Amino acid sequence: MNFKRFTHLKLPPEQYLRKNIHKYATICETNDTKNVGKRLEVQGWVRALRKMKNNIFLDVNDGTSSQHLQVVLNKNQKPENLNYGCSIVIEGQVAQAPNGRAELQAENIQVIGSCDLNEYPFLPRKQYESEYVRQFLHLRPRTRTFSSIMRLRSLASDAIRDHFSKHNFINVDTPIITSNDCEGAGEVFNVQPNSHELLAKMKKEGSTDATTTYFNTKTFLSVSGQLHLEACARALSKVYNFCPAFRAENSKSRLHLSEFYMIEAELAFMTSVRDLANEAELLVKSTMLRIIEKGALDLKFVQAPEPAWLNRAFGFITYQEALDTLNRHADKLAFPIKQGENFAKEHELFLVQHYGNVPVFIVDWPKECKPFYMQECDYDNNKVKALDLLVPTVGELIGGSVREDNYVKLKDKLPCNSNLDWYLQLRKYGNVPTAGFGMGFERFLQFILGVPNIKDVIPFPRWPYNCNL
Repeated sequence: MNFKRFTHLKLPPEQYLRKNIHKYATICETNDTKNVGKRLEVQGWVRALRKMKNNIFLDVNDGTSSQHLQVVLNKNQKPENLNYGCSIVIEGQVAQAPNGRAELQAENIQVIGSCDLNEYPFLPRKQYESEYVRQFLHLRPRTRTFSSIMRLRSLASDAIRDHFSKHNFINVDTPIITSNDCEGAGEVFNVQPNSHELLAKMKKEGSTDATTTYFNTKTFLSVSGQLHLEACARALSKVYNFCPAFRAENSKSRLHLSEFYMIEAELAFMTSVRDLANEAELLVKSTMLRIIEKGALDLKFVQAPEPAWLNRAFGFITYQEALDTLNRHADKLAFPIKQGENFAKEHELFLVQHYGNVPVFIVDWPKECKPFYMQECDYDNNKVKALDLLVPTVGELIGGSVREDNYVKLKDKLPCNSNLDWYLQLRKYGNVPTAGFGMGFERFLQFILGVPNIKDVIPFPRWPYNCNL
């Protein structure tokens, strides 16, 4: 097909496409003093209301930024149901307030949705603890702090995708329903139909096990898309996903969720754990720079910690060096650590603090600590080419490794009844070494924003005994 014949086609101007869409100014646009003298229409929610002698002053926010617009309304124009929390549309002229900022002198105002303050859980000018706010997940986006976090989450998501696109990664949507447990820890949710009628009908067609009836095999919600990315990397070279993941852990800790989002990357022709660490460091730093550039107001409002680590190289030490450091400071730790054990959260956070609160990579882990798919170190077959990135606030943020690319070795390592013959077969046809890492998106947000609890950086968190919405 000759696609050149389409090059003359152009999109019609946006004004044409939007000719039937009523144009409202955003709060950011209206707050610009360049608009002084213009007549504009604004829509949003009342975040504060102050009554003076002749006028009412409203702080209005439309969710597009953390900024509020001051609206000045004559008392005679006040609608009966105008109060804190209600949604409104205002038409008026932009003027310059005594403090030099722009304000809207309202000429017409309409309440779209009233707000009953007798039942509304968030009162004006009152601060609430996160635990209290979390009881009202459906209303939580209306709080100023959480709306800032949601804008920063959106910005971070865009920045991550832009980073991968800029560096020639191909986005792959790995499956949410899968027949494998990538990590092999058994922390998976089973998937099967909820229809008894459907299951009964399919059983008549030959299936005897409800857990395998629909797909003819046991199926789970994915804990990781890594294995599928490995398949795609062997054709597309550099791939990534940004997908939900699910872990059936009985944990209510500040760092665990039953449903969360993972960013995973896989690179073909890579054999060095140092090169893999460089890729992970570049992702973290470039994303942070973009967030600072685009989200300064929200970062300031949520009081995000200053990222002094941006101008410093991440640490890079072996598991043995980390273990020796912990043992030298055993008197400062509540729990001792032994050779060959994984680090507890206390150990991770201590190591970060010890290395100047700069993220640090821990590499060359004992083989018994890590999953089957990791490649052994050249100098010691009891260790694997694995890395964990430890950061302030959360501890482990990124985990990755060079993958085992030897067919015979991988065959010996595969778990029994793993249903991974296809994964082994990848090593038979035009095989190449690959390496990759995964980063928990919510933990990344905790790290850069300094938010202690992971439940406060995701719109609707799910954890054991809690899935109310």
